[in-house]
Amino acid sequence: MAKGLDKHRARQDSLSWFGKDLARRASSCCELCEASGVKLVTHEVEPVPVEPEFERCILICEDCQQQLLNPKRVQADHWRLLGRAVWSTEPAVQVVAVRMARQLATRYDWAQEILDPLFLDPEVEQWVDNP
Repeated sequence: MAKGLDKHRARQDSLSWFGKDLARRASSCCELCEASGVKLVTHEVEPVPVEPEFERCILICEDCQQQLLNPKRVQADHWRLLGRAVWSTEPAVQVVAVRMARQLATRYDWAQEILDPLFLDPEVEQWVDNP
């Protein structure tokens, strides 16, 4: 049990090195819902590599993080701003936004409307499809 905890802490320490660069990239806002003035956390986009990679991390608010980690607690109205995130220039942001929009599109027309005009680079599409 201690080994797992030690590995988790070591990974979190590694991820913390990305904090300033992520905050700069995201203008200190959630890269998914654009919330500002709230606590932001580093979120690794699946599949997670052995060693943390900056390009596979996004900066998100705790609200987004909790809903990503607990799909049964997703609050659809929170995700209405995905229309901007799916067009992000950051592939990791696009991947998470598209995955969430696809999940919501099964129940909400507005989410499907976000996806309809979307075109993804083949690499991003492959990443989206292979979590």
